[in-house]
Amino acid sequence: MTEHFDDEKDEIIDGDITEKNDDHEDDSDYEKFCFLCHRPESQAGKMIELPNNIHICNDCMQKSFDTMTQQMNNGLNLNDLLNMPNVSMINLGSIQDAIPRPKKVKKKKEDARPEIDLKKIPAPHKIKASLDEYVIGQERAKKVMSVAVYNHYKRVATDTMDEIEIEKSNMLMIGPTGCGKTYLVKTLARLLDVPLAIADATSLTEAGYIGDDIESVISKLLAAADNDVEKAEHGIVFIDEIDKLAKKKNTNQRDVSGEAVQQGLLKLLEGSEVEVPVGANSKNAMVPMVTVNTRNILFICGGAFPDLENIIKERLNKQASIGFYADLKDKYDNDPHILEKVTVDDIRAFGMIPEFIGRLPIIYTLDGLNEDMLVQILKEPKNAILKQYQKLLALDEVKLDYEEDALHAIAAKALEKHTGARGLRAILEEYMLDIMYEIPKDDSIGQVIITRGYIEGTGGPRILLRGQEIPLIGMAQ
Repeated sequence: MTEHFDDEKDEIIDGDITEKNDDHEDDSDYEKFCFLCHRPESQAGKMIELPNNIHICNDCMQKSFDTMTQQMNNGLNLNDLLNMPNVSMINLGSIQDAIPRPKKVKKKKEDARPEIDLKKIPAPHKIKASLDEYVIGQERAKKVMSVAVYNHYKRVATDTMDEIEIEKSNMLMIGPTGCGKTYLVKTLARLLDVPLAIADATSLTEAGYIGDDIESVISKLLAAADNDVEKAEHGIVFIDEIDKLAKKKNTNQRDVSGEAVQQGLLKLLEGSEVEVPVGANSKNAMVPMVTVNTRNILFICGGAFPDLENIIKERLNKQASIGFYADLKDKYDNDPHILEKVTVDDIRAFGMIPEFIGRLPIIYTLDGLNEDMLVQILKEPKNAILKQYQKLLALDEVKLDYEEDALHAIAAKALEKHTGARGLRAILEEYMLDIMYEIPKDDSIGQVIITRGYIEGTGGPRILLRGQEIPLIGMAQ
């Protein structure tokens, strides 16, 4: 870490941190906002600078002068105002200290070309290979995502290259809970090093009702991009629980969090300029507003879509339920891949409006997890749950191992909970509690082996001392 002094600017540079003695930062790359109306300089025009880094636009300053002049004309004397008890002039310094400094927003460059280099975009097979290191199974989902993301950023990099305009490849992923929808998107954004905003559709409501406005989704993306508008316009937005926006059936009440939100999301998915608050979820907050173009933002929607299987089964049974060669009614009851047969009509019957589905051209499903996949999830990914516990015990100089039968017993218990991969952590926490509590007591312990009997409650883990093996019965459940 280097440190040097600059006499001209009187600043100390230590690593990546720059501090000036006079507390004035170089704000040439950031927009100024009016202290009163919170409009940026790009909308309100040139700002008038006041002491303590306060900026006021010409309109607000003129309104202040007009109000003061009107009071003077009404017979109010300035000297009388100053001599009134409990009245003092406004101290700009105290106002600045009392109100938090507004969020900074980088200026948007005029006619700026996208900063994405086409040669630096990883090919689909490289994206999938990176996803394989973290996500078990879901081969088709990873393949579809890799191609869609690759085509999307090719579209951004070649923007306005010729008269052929490439459409956006927004995605809709359908899969049961705990199958890895959110984890896939998080891993993808980390690999591509782009801003990612994860929003929950259940909190979105129609404008004017309690809840988050639809534009709050873009506001989260702007915050993830450090308030850099250009960077945010090339990011990824993942809207989870999108199935909760389905139209309500057989209700006479106003559907403020269903079809109305779907209608509001149409303009975001297709691409439009929206005004979003900086650092707040509501437009009513007294914060600056900036304009973000969603044309190059990739939207990925995900949902469990419960009972969608029944809609698919009903459609399939109707297709082949008459005649001598008709299928049995229960043919698809135990089909583990029933979701793969989903069509746009099934999603429409679930309650999603056609205009919304049309803006999500790429629809794919994720498989439910079986016992073998859960065992792989426990031990194979780069940040597998077992590797995390092994690292924790390694800090105590103790080696942690598992028998293969014990892993299958853990996976079987997770399948019973019907919570997908989320259930694995809860089960492991239950069985690792006593081990993590007892092991630090004895410095002679060198290795712990989790057995199937310990998981099933009929035995205990095997403990290896440094050079000797003894059974540990007291920790069995």
